[in-house]
Parts: sequence; C-alpha cells; structure tokens
Amino acid sequence: MGIDFPCPSGCAKTPGRRPACSVPHMTQRLDAAITQSPEARVQSWLADFESALAAREIDRAVAKFALDSIWRDLVAFTWNIKTVEGRDGIAGMLRARLADTDPSGFRTREPASDDGGGVASAFIEFETAVGRGVGHLRLKGDQCWTLLTALDELKGHEEPRGARRVFGAVHGPDPDGRSWAEKRAEQEASLGYSQQPYVLVVGGGQGGIALGARLRQLGVLAVVIDKHARPGDHWRKRYKTLCLHDPVWYDHFPYLPFPANWPVFSPKDKIADWLEFYTRVMEIPYWTSTTCLSASFDAQAEQWTVDVDRDGARLTLRPTHLVLATGMAGKPNVPELPGQNVFHGDQHHSSQHPGPDGYAGKRAVVIGSGTSAHDICKALYENGVDVTMVQRASTLVVTSEAVLEIALGGLYSEQAAAAGIATEKADLTVASLPYRIIADFQKPISDAMRLRDKDLYDRLEGAGFRLDFGDDDSGQFMKYLRRGGGFYIDVGASDLICDGRIKLCHGGVERLTEESVILDDGTELPADLVVYATGFRSMNSFVADLIGQDVADKVGKVWGLGSGTTQDPGPWEGELRNMWKPTQQKNLWFHGGNLHQSRHYSLFLALQLKARCEGIPTPVYGLQQVHHQS
Repeated sequence: MGIDFPCPSGCAKTPGRRPACSVPHMTQRLDAAITQSPEARVQSWLADFESALAAREIDRAVAKFALDSIWRDLVAFTWNIKTVEGRDGIAGMLRARLADTDPSGFRTREPASDDGGGVASAFIEFETAVGRGVGHLRLKGDQCWTLLTALDELKGHEEPRGARRVFGAVHGPDPDGRSWAEKRAEQEASLGYSQQPYVLVVGGGQGGIALGARLRQLGVLAVVIDKHARPGDHWRKRYKTLCLHDPVWYDHFPYLPFPANWPVFSPKDKIADWLEFYTRVMEIPYWTSTTCLSASFDAQAEQWTVDVDRDGARLTLRPTHLVLATGMAGKPNVPELPGQNVFHGDQHHSSQHPGPDGYAGKRAVVIGSGTSAHDICKALYENGVDVTMVQRASTLVVTSEAVLEIALGGLYSEQAAAAGIATEKADLTVASLPYRIIADFQKPISDAMRLRDKDLYDRLEGAGFRLDFGDDDSGQFMKYLRRGGGFYIDVGASDLICDGRIKLCHGGVERLTEESVILDDGTELPADLVVYATGFRSMNSFVADLIGQDVADKVGKVWGLGSGTTQDPGPWEGELRNMWKPTQQKNLWFHGGNLHQSRHYSLFLALQLKARCEGIPTPVYGLQQVHHQS
C-alpha cells in the first residue's frame, strides 16, 4: 500500500484541500534572502550544472549541491536504481559514470514552483548518450537539495505509440496475406519452441502482466508464465470479500488506465477480470497452467535453463534473463506448531482461505492482526461465525477515509487530476523524494491521520487492541516500505473489534489440540477453523526452491530499506533491496510490489532488459551488497 505526500515540499499546498499539518523544513527559511524567482533559480542552476558536466568539471558540478543533498537515479546514469547521498557520494558516482552517460539538454518541463522555506522545485527533462530522461529538482537557496533522474526511453528504440504507432492495415498489395490473428497465432506457437524468449517472467499477477506489457511494447521477446488456469486467478481464487484497499487513481496500469466509471476500490473478481482483459488487449505472451520446476544459470553462456510443466507437458526454456514476479512476498509463512496433526477442524494459511461460506455457526481463530487477518475476521463474523483474532504484536491501523483525504488526495484523486496532476506526474513526485527523507515527510501526515481518527484509536485501545504508528511514528507507508506488512487500512473490521463482536486475544500460540488453540499464557480458544494470517517470507525463498539455496544466499534478502527498524535490519541501503534492478546473481531480477509500483517500476526494469537485448553497454554503478541472506 502506498501513502504519498501532501506537497513536494512536505507541508503546505495540497491541491484541493487545506494543509493537514505543519512540517518543520529541512533547512532554515531562506525566503528573505532570495531575490530571484523560482524559475530563474532553477534555470540558472540547470545551465551551470550542464556546463560543468559538459566540461567534465566534477568538482564544480558537485559544488552545486548542498551538503545534505541526495541524488536518486533510476537507470539513467547508473544502469541501476541507486541513491547517492552527500557531495562525496555524488562525486563518486559522477567520476565513474559521467563520461559514458554524457548528459545534456537539461531543461524544465513546466514552470518551476516555490514550495516555501526557500525551496524551489521543477520537473525536468534531459538526454544521455543512449536515452532521454525525466526527473525532478529541488533547490534550497541556489544549491540542489534533491535530484531525481529517470530514464524514460532509449534512443532508436522508442515505443511505437502516439505519433510512432504502427499503421496496422495494409492499403494496397500485401505480399503477406496472413491476417493479424493468424500472425499472432504463429508467434504464440513458436515462442518457447522454435524461438526462445529473451526474458522469462515467472509469475503472472499484476507485476508480471505490467512488465509483460512493457516488454511487448519495447519489442523484447518475453513470456510470462503462471500456474493458474486464467490470468487474474491470483485474485479470483482468494476469499470472496477481498477488495483492493488502494483507490483507483493510485492503481492504474501502464498504457491502459481504468475507465472513468471504475469503482474507487476494486473488488477482487473485478480486478481479476481486468487482468485477463488487459493481458489479451496488450497482446502479452502469457502461458497459463504453467509451473516453473527448476532453473539453473550457465555463467559461460550467460543463459538460463528453465524446466517448466505446461499443461502437463514438460518443456525446457533457455532465456537469457529470468525475472521473478511472484509478488513482493515470498512463500506463505506457516508456523509449525505442536498439535497441528491432531486438530480436527480446518486449518490453512490466509492465502488459501476460501472465504466464510461453509463456516456459519462455527468457531474460528485467526492468528495475526494485519490486513488479511482483519479482512478474514470481518467476513467470518458477518457470515455468522464466532471469530477470535490473536494479536501477536502491535499493529498500525489507518482508516480508508484518512488515506483518501490526507495521504493520497494531493496526488491520486479526482481533485488532483482536475488540477493537472496526471498519473505520470504523481509518480515522478513520489519518486522524487529519496527514501532517506521520506520518513520526515510522512510523520506529519501520520500525525494528521491520528488526530482525525482519535476516537477510533481510543476505542481500539479501550478494547485492548495494541496500536503502533511505526517505530518512529512515520506511519503506514514507511511500514510498507520497511517490512511490507504490520498494518491494516480499516474498512470496517476495527468497529467490530471495538464492539467486541470480533473477539481479541494476545500472545503466541503454544499448541493445538483436537478442538482448540492454546495460547502461551494458557488461554484455550475452542476452534473449528484456524487461519494462519502470519504473513510471508522474503521473495528469495522462491529462489531457494527454484534455483538453490546458494543462489538465494548470494542474492540475499529482498525488500526493505535497511532502516534498522522492526523487521528491517540495517545497514542503510538507500533503495528497496533487490527490487527492479541488477542483483548479485547475473541475469536474475525481481519485480513486485503494489499496483502503483508495478506500473511505475516496470518501465525501468523493461528499459534495463531492452538495453541488454540490443547490446547497449550497461555498466552497473553501485551494485547492491548482500548483508542479510533471508
């Protein structure tokens, strides 16, 4: 789940609503000392910066940055997703990458803005030796505070859209008499058999589908494989009340946004049908009922050997690149407990929960207190089940209304769209804040949400629910980035807990008996159903199963920032571990996250793969080191 920012400077000017809070700026107020307009300051900085880069005067270029400056690069300079901090970090990156990158043409996309506190900001464009980029600049006074540079397209390999779209029809004699459908059928029949894919994407949920669409538009031969019988079955087969908790404006897909009449929150079957429709319309080579059995990498040939089972037939694929798009979470984390083998009722992980049908009149124990636990408890209660939630650790709760009003409204809403903030601009705004400082921007947002929903929080605590707002009170978005869970966006379950209709217990589970769950304090909970809403392991757990434990250890932990907070051990990484970028295992990539991240970062992963497909040199700067193996 994503929570964004009320304004680029962090406090003042959210389109469509009053400021939610007051944010202490990261710098002294410089307004009185600044005489130039924001536009003049930005244009002067860009001109001087480009001049220094063109002359290869790195020290002069670095002097344009503040001492606490941060440069976030998405592929354009580093062929990586990499953040460098401070003048020394920026100087090191430029010494390694300036000559090859050969940047030029820095310019603003629209007039610069005054963000208050002496901060001026602007969306920018530029070119490199091989591509065109976009980004964002923030100045404190006349020095750069934050800079975002992002590769947008490769020169000579632009996507065939807009003015470059294909003609489609043949007007006049056609030496190839095949129809569009016949050509597509022949392509699909050959791919993976007489013609090997350059990229194999394992996992056909929203992440794999978004990446498949990007690769298709870039002309990269790729196959997306999935074990389910239909695209969208990841959603279709979950419990019937499942619904997206992020609003529609945040969740658009690449190329094809949701229609204007799409509901704010998508029911799981509706999103499943959209994924199936999208896969067909975007002509994504997509193999259903296909299970990946094993994979191994030939370092000398720089090629994977991947054995799959496709509709019961074994097949060996030999892609150059392997992308695991199995979601940001790995395998279900199912605890091993004494007595599980003697329990008489049903027991399963939340990912396998079929929904409340069939459990009316029974007793359920749901172990966990995150999003799935709340959703499942609510649906069970509403279908006549006596349900108890076992809260093992404190949980962050935010209301759906607060997310819409305070967290997302400035960038992803009807009001934002009416104010000219298109999805691409909103995504760039989010990306423009380096992870190092996001928590400082999120704390006042979290404070405003706590104030808005104080009554609910008081009632929850009165019912014994253990609340937190992140280790540093930075809220739900930071919890998502750091650990991928530990929160719930309330859509009704919290009231049921407050009223005691969903019962609440605390602690760990000691064992199961034939008809009950025994907690570590001796409490006995009679049960006909036990749901383990206990989360997921790191994505590299799939690597261990598919490729081997040695490669899983070589790649290391996936997700998290190294913040040193709960379930996100340091050291500081600066970016999400292993996501959408080169890993320590050559030609192995990870793609996942929520719909927003799948949309936005699929472009950068696709461009990295396209460049390699076309033989464009891609020297990676700052390849992530491995500090945690699982």
